[in-house]
Amino acid sequence: MKNHIVLYKPLMPANTGNIARTCAATNTTLHLIEPLGFSTDDKMLKRAGLDYWHAVDIEYHASLEAFLDIVNDKSLYLITKFAPRVYTEANLADSSFSDQYFIFGKETTGLPIEFMERYKEQCLRIPMNDQHVRSLNLSNTANIIIYEALRQQNFQGLEKIHHYDDTQKANQLNW
Repeated sequence: MKNHIVLYKPLMPANTGNIARTCAATNTTLHLIEPLGFSTDDKMLKRAGLDYWHAVDIEYHASLEAFLDIVNDKSLYLITKFAPRVYTEANLADSSFSDQYFIFGKETTGLPIEFMERYKEQCLRIPMNDQHVRSLNLSNTANIIIYEALRQQNFQGLEKIHHYDDTQKANQLNW
């Protein structure tokens, strides 16, 4: 199963850069729905993604409609604070789909209400205290969701144990 993170009109290059690094680390494709609030050549974006930007499988889409034209909308999950269901209640390891897409809204306004209504059954929420904060940080939210999906998928394709090179410290620790 292939996981995809989709950012709808992202505004903040640091968030997108952090999410891009997560995508590189988790073999996740990153989709950016335009217009973007920054250039992908932006220095902050590259700094946030550090030297991982070249390793990110990234696709650009001119609009939400253009993105929806290429996906099986049954394998689409909308991540929103207005969802009726918690993300841990979803089967994110459902092998009936070869791809699944987690779409996150713009930092300031989220996803369009009509879009959320259309896919109400596929909306997922991360529990939080709504009285203290308006929302969680976008890059943190994307990390929570993708790692829950990967956990349910038994971290398929990822290195669960890392062995150090033959260094003095590694030998001392017997790693």
